[in-house]
Amino acid sequence: MPAQARFQKKETPRAREERILQLFKSLDTQHKGYLDKDALQEGFHRLNHPLEHAVGITKEVIELVDQNGDGIIQFDEFKIFVEKSEQHLWALFSAIDKDKNGRLDKAEVAAALETSGLSVPSAKLEQFFYYMDRDNDGEISFEDWRNFLLFMPVDNMSIRAAYRYFFDSLPLTSEGDVVLSDDTLGGIGYFISGGIAGAVSRTSTAPFDRLKVYLIAQTGHTVNNLAKNAATAAIMAEVKAGGVIRSPSPLLDAVKTIWRHGGVTNFFVGNGLNVLKIFPESAIKFGSFEASKRVLAQLEGKSVNEMSGISSFLAGGIGGTMSQFAVYPVDTLKFRVQCEAEFSDLRGNALLMNTAKNMWRSGGFVSYYRGLALGIGGIFPFAALDLGTFEAMKRAYVKTQSKQHGIDEGDVKLGNMLVLTMGAISGSVGASVVYPVNVLRTRLQAQGTAAHPQTYTGMTDVLQKTIKLEGYRGLFRGLIPNLAKVAPSVSISYLVYENCKTLMGL
Repeated sequence: MPAQARFQKKETPRAREERILQLFKSLDTQHKGYLDKDALQEGFHRLNHPLEHAVGITKEVIELVDQNGDGIIQFDEFKIFVEKSEQHLWALFSAIDKDKNGRLDKAEVAAALETSGLSVPSAKLEQFFYYMDRDNDGEISFEDWRNFLLFMPVDNMSIRAAYRYFFDSLPLTSEGDVVLSDDTLGGIGYFISGGIAGAVSRTSTAPFDRLKVYLIAQTGHTVNNLAKNAATAAIMAEVKAGGVIRSPSPLLDAVKTIWRHGGVTNFFVGNGLNVLKIFPESAIKFGSFEASKRVLAQLEGKSVNEMSGISSFLAGGIGGTMSQFAVYPVDTLKFRVQCEAEFSDLRGNALLMNTAKNMWRSGGFVSYYRGLALGIGGIFPFAALDLGTFEAMKRAYVKTQSKQHGIDEGDVKLGNMLVLTMGAISGSVGASVVYPVNVLRTRLQAQGTAAHPQTYTGMTDVLQKTIKLEGYRGLFRGLIPNLAKVAPSVSISYLVYENCKTLMGL
């Protein structure tokens, strides 16, 4: 007898209604005759239902089942939803059950996931089974399948959707151990993906970063130092009132100067520190961003995909702040190495170690955190605008494509060129808005070096002196090479990150 027929004959309509009524009463622990958010959460706990610890899921269930919009679930609404949901779940179960024995084994589920185009790591497949296979017999019955997925959106029934629903909703194993969510499970993967993305993008754009730092460091007080060097003095521009260098092409002058002092390799001075810094920085940024999204979404009582735009931008700012604080000492050392390179006979590790020792002598550990307040003040809005804008564009595109083509949002693919374009836009917006803060921070970090001998007492002092010597335009010194670096850098970073996540099945 076919499995579907066996299932249909197993339960009469009256028996099915009685079963649904008993389920409703079990959830209605407060005996109100209806289900609200509190009662539903308490009912899940009483039944030891898989959703008992799923923070925020009860609000989604109420919205899903409540047909008249009064914020509560009456039995009639509950019955209609359950019957409709079970029909869809049975159809999906039967499609996966290739041998029609009324039970799903790992091979059948793995084949269904593969057919849907979803690459699932074996560890996650094991978790999927471990939780649903309540009797540990190596198979999933329809009852097991139904009990967990009953409150899944009816209009989104697919093996891909079921898999995502499972990992989005499940925080604990049946034994009480923590089961990591999809984001947390991929913690190591996100770390590796973010680190690789940062290293590749930063190395690819190192020359632009070199030019940016060089131009920011140059002020009128650098003139005397430049004059001592015959090769550099030959290309010095006219010095006007205030001692500020004026040149028809300061960017070209910077390129010539850097080239004279070491050729191509001089454009990569400090890149070793860049890579050392960017790997954990990028990992912390993306990891904190994902974790912050999850927490903020739970506070809103929504899924990550439905959280507000404000929360997305806030999560981006948190991610950037966490990464900035962690790697700030390396960032400061890198800037100072780059500023010393043109005026020192030392190169490579010797220059690095000498600069690090001089920093320690001049102020100890504190010297490595000069300009931290400005750094945090600049990175928060930058990261918020960068990550938040990219997330907003990505989400808008996915939702639009999903509606236009009638497919699950998880099936929408972002092409590499689209990712590059989104990354360039989001990075450029963030970098332009916060650039003046970046200039002031960099000068605080580079103060007292050969390229930037000026010293400051703090944020207010560096701001006043910059405006006095160079006007407000000085706050945007080096913006062009910075944008030339940021646009491709952020684009490459997102491209590598998204592709690494795909390769790792995240």
